[in-house]
Amino acid sequence: MSELGITALLIASLFLILGSGVWIGLTLTGVAWIAMELFSSRPAGDAMAVTIWGSSSSWTLTALPLFIWMGEILFRTKLSESMFKGLAPWVNWLPGRLLHTNVIGCTIFAAVSGSSAATCATIGKMTLPELTKRGYPQDQIIGSLAGAGTLGLLIPPSIIMIVYGVTAEVSISQLFVAGVLPGLILASLFSGYIIVWSLLNPGRIPPATEHFTFVQRLYESRHLIPVVGLIGAVLGSIYAGIATATEAAAVGVIGSFVLSALQGSLNRATFKDALMGATRLYCMIALILAGASFLTLSMGYIGLPRHLAEYVTSLGLSPFLLVLVLTVFYVVLGCFLDGISMVVLTMGVILPTVQAAHIDLIWFGIFIVIVVEMAQITPPVGFNLFVLQGMTKKEITYIARVTLPFFFLMGAMVLALWFFPQIATWLPGKM
Repeated sequence: MSELGITALLIASLFLILGSGVWIGLTLTGVAWIAMELFSSRPAGDAMAVTIWGSSSSWTLTALPLFIWMGEILFRTKLSESMFKGLAPWVNWLPGRLLHTNVIGCTIFAAVSGSSAATCATIGKMTLPELTKRGYPQDQIIGSLAGAGTLGLLIPPSIIMIVYGVTAEVSISQLFVAGVLPGLILASLFSGYIIVWSLLNPGRIPPATEHFTFVQRLYESRHLIPVVGLIGAVLGSIYAGIATATEAAAVGVIGSFVLSALQGSLNRATFKDALMGATRLYCMIALILAGASFLTLSMGYIGLPRHLAEYVTSLGLSPFLLVLVLTVFYVVLGCFLDGISMVVLTMGVILPTVQAAHIDLIWFGIFIVIVVEMAQITPPVGFNLFVLQGMTKKEITYIARVTLPFFFLMGAMVLALWFFPQIATWLPGKM
């Protein structure tokens, strides 16, 4: 069977199993098993056992449940309410008001976690109930959270930048620096969209109940001190070289418990609820990760990513058309694979073509991160969509639809990067 036929069969299998109500992680595992059993000589059962154990026992992955636990603790304290009290005076005058807390919160937390799933889950635990309680529209709450959650990949430290830097043999520190400006610009685009949408739909945003002078805004900012202090402890431990991302996540959990105790909201019930809530959410994410890892392995054995990459290479395109085709290629590939797997499986074939087109590898690294961000919010395997589905119990098609404007904003960011490459190369050039 041709690559196109195999792809069509796997997509049909994916939607058929999902449509029958099977859990997402098990669906991905099932599609991977079908692919290996039909189109590979490797025994599917043995490969599945080894891959799922390997993905589940990864030390790097331990940062994710810890950050989720931190979010659960914060959710059950007054810290989330305090964050809104501190931010509200500064964003209340903007069209969209508290919707901007999703973007601001994800931008700040992205500098802590390096993972879009952790960013989306942690900030979502704090903002979803607060914004819903205040009467903000569900579609904009979920869409802005899914879109802004992807900033966890772009704003350093970023796991996927490390993977790309090792694969492409470029400076990881330069990649980190290169991601700062595009990350802030993309966050500004998200906030800009919220402003435009709110001006076009003024009746759907709750009215401002309070008005503040500049001095009052500064005074209300005192509510941000605990949150900023916690983020400073997590970030400071990473950038001072004291802790890895996983150890910093543990610092965040301990800090959350300390703040919870100081506020008087830490007791046996809240501890149990936070622990069980984090366990449930992480088990859902871990099952999806395990299924995605097995699907990645099966795609590798079939050779589908390599064949597609070789096809793109054989087209002999101009640099601009090459970038456009690669954008489509990675977004489509993201329908089946997680971001790290996409980079690992395709870089060996794509990089020589990129170098032959005289494209700067630091710039290309930022481009790859943004298109992988786009893949995080594209069904059927958009990881942020799954995280939000577990948190909101909404249909994945609904979540994908309300996230679509943010997908297009990322596409616009890719075009901006092409026409203004200094966005990604200016800061590294100053090092």
